[in-house]
Amino acid sequence: MVFSIHPGAWKSVFAVPSALVDSHIKMASPNQLKVLLWALRHAEESFTHETIAAALGITAADVQDAMQYWVQAGLVAQEVPEQAAQPSAAEPPLQPELPLAAAPIAESLPPAPPRRIPKPDGLFIAERINQSAEIRFLMQEAQQLLGRPLSPGLSSTLLAIHDDYGLPVDVTLMLLQFVKSKGKDNTSYIEAVARDWAEEGISTHGQAEEKLRRLDEINKAWRKIEQALRLSPRAPSAREERYSNRWLLEWKFSPQMVREAYDRSVDAIGKLSLSYMNKILERWQREGITTPQQAAMEQKEKAAVQKQSKPQQTTYDIEEYERMSAQVPDLLGKE
Repeated sequence: MVFSIHPGAWKSVFAVPSALVDSHIKMASPNQLKVLLWALRHAEESFTHETIAAALGITAADVQDAMQYWVQAGLVAQEVPEQAAQPSAAEPPLQPELPLAAAPIAESLPPAPPRRIPKPDGLFIAERINQSAEIRFLMQEAQQLLGRPLSPGLSSTLLAIHDDYGLPVDVTLMLLQFVKSKGKDNTSYIEAVARDWAEEGISTHGQAEEKLRRLDEINKAWRKIEQALRLSPRAPSAREERYSNRWLLEWKFSPQMVREAYDRSVDAIGKLSLSYMNKILERWQREGITTPQQAAMEQKEKAAVQKQSKPQQTTYDIEEYERMSAQVPDLLGKE
């Protein structure tokens, strides 16, 4: 079969970054791709998460997740509105600062999170490599791990991760192994992961091993849910990872129980909804229902009680409560 592009469609075009195809088209979810393409098409306009959600037929939460992916990938910049950075006119004036002797002592203030920092230039990088055997080792090992020469941008990022984010060489190399295993070893993603690790205080080999072990567990949990729900393999969103972690790792449900919750979700509302499934599983976890047999017995007992109730009596319908509690859709690209 032969395909061709219809010339009439080229009367109106917009630019798409090459990185979308080169680095992300395999990893990004359908929602993530749709959101970015819509945003690129309307790049000269002002829009909100709700605007995109209405245009694509998905939820604002899904748009938020998708945008966060592209922010971490370095293709979208997250801007703070000017009014959010300035005090409102209605706010009272700031109180004058207390003298140093009378200033209250701050207790257990968390450290300020690392911010995006200016990157070192090529000359400075060359000097650091010549002066520091540690930095020289970092650059050599990074090149071996990634299987390609380091670009100037990546070299400066690695140096910034070491000098400014404070990640030791062994931790940085573990981070590179991790992103390489995910097939997402582009410079922007490496920096985003390093920033997250620095914010979490991961600064030792042991802490990095524990972080990677946890991420591996969450990834395996998601794969089990993919199989249980018969979903096509893809990269999960942040919300999907949180549900995977909660259902399989925290609440210790089996994939069979997740499938049972899925079946009830579809029976009740006619579509897959993670938020609806979460309500069901949350109730089962609270009531100690851990096997498909117990779930079937609970459903049978509930049906019997509802059947015996008189028409004029108001009964407490758990499924109706769960439907109402899951009004905000939270789907795998299907709502």
